[in-house]
Amino acid sequence: MSIHSFLIMVEDLPLSAAVRGEESDNAWLFPIIETCHIFALSLVYGSIVLLDLRLLGWLSPGSSVSKLTRATLPVTWTAWGVAALTGTLLFMSKATTYAGNLQFQLKFVMMGLAAVNMLVFHYGSFKQVGRWDTARTPPGAARVAGALSLSLWTAVIFFGRWMGFTT
Repeated sequence: MSIHSFLIMVEDLPLSAAVRGEESDNAWLFPIIETCHIFALSLVYGSIVLLDLRLLGWLSPGSSVSKLTRATLPVTWTAWGVAALTGTLLFMSKATTYAGNLQFQLKFVMMGLAAVNMLVFHYGSFKQVGRWDTARTPPGAARVAGALSLSLWTAVIFFGRWMGFTT
């Protein structure tokens, strides 16, 4: 089965048709799911920005990075899960259109790069957070991770928003 055939099969699912609002009873389903997606993405972005700004030394200098991480990660991951679920539902409604959309593809490239950046940070400089946890300015590697994360997640939002105007 080709990817295109698979995407058509996804679009033909009753759930996909419901999300598209093909029946008047479901006319509000897409905007409700999209609103939940945007709300969840706002929580993801907001919680990540708090940590990134701390890593850059611009927010609460001298406060504990590890404490902020423990406080924000549950929000980040829960909201990311909701964003992934709602995003999947939105994708299913027009799978072939979205899959071929450059902005959609770039959004996912940016999310992939953000994930790599997060892994490098957590398995790199964050492993030594005890040495610089409350330092006014974290070490260079942590600042770079914060700047990259802030840039990549801003790009995710940029391309996601742009996608709405190109599909």
